[in-house]
Amino acid sequence: MPTKFQRARSEEQRAARRRAILDTAAAMLTEMPVAQVTLNELARRVCLAKSNVLRYFESREAVLLELLAAASRELVDHLDGALARAVEGAGAAERADRVADCLAQALAVRPVLCDLISAQAAVLEHNVSPQVAVAYKRAALESATTLAGQIASHLPELGEEDAFRFVVSATMVIGAVWANAQPSAALRAAYEADPSLAALCVDFAPTLRETLEVLLSGLLARARTSRPA
Repeated sequence: MPTKFQRARSEEQRAARRRAILDTAAAMLTEMPVAQVTLNELARRVCLAKSNVLRYFESREAVLLELLAAASRELVDHLDGALARAVEGAGAAERADRVADCLAQALAVRPVLCDLISAQAAVLEHNVSPQVAVAYKRAALESATTLAGQIASHLPELGEEDAFRFVVSATMVIGAVWANAQPSAALRAAYEADPSLAALCVDFAPTLRETLEVLLSGLLARARTSRPA
C-alpha cells in the first residue's frame, strides 16, 4: 500500500521525489516491456498514490520520454569513444561499415533504449502536453546533432547535413527493426512449425547493422555524385 503522501517542501525534496519515480520506472523497464509499464504499478512501487505521482509527471508517457532522453544521451556519450576506436586504422571504404557495426553493437546491449525508441512515435509522444513534447524534442535534437557531429568527424565524406539525415533515419530504423525482432508467442510457434518462414524471423543486431550499412552506403554514393567535379 502507498504510504501517506507528504508534500515535498523544498526543491531538493521535489527533485529527489522525481528522481525516485524515474529510477523506479527505469527498474521496471528491466523487468518488462514498455507496453506493460503502468502508472498504477509505478505508483505502487514508488510508494505513492497515483494522483501524487501525477504531481511530478503529467502521465506515464512523460516519465518514459524523460527516460528515453536520458538513455539517448548516455548512448551518445558512449559512442563518442566507441566510434573512434571502431574506425581506427580503417580505410575510407571500410569506415562506413564499421560505424554501422559500432552503432548496432551499442544498441544490441541496450534493449530498454531500443524498446523506448520503438514506442516513441506511436505511443510515448501521445498523452503529453505541448510543453512536455517540446522539452523531449529539444533533448532529442541535441542528442541527434551531437551524434551526427561524431559520425561526420569519422566519415567526413558524408558531411554534417547527411550525417544528421542518417541519424534521424537510423532512429526510425532502430524502432522498426526492434519491433520486428520481438515476435509474439504465436509467431515464434509459427516459425518453429514451418521452417520456410524463418526468413521473416528478424535477428536484431545483424539486421540493424546491415540496414545501417545500406543507408550509409546510399548517402555516401549520393554525396559523391552531387559533389562538384
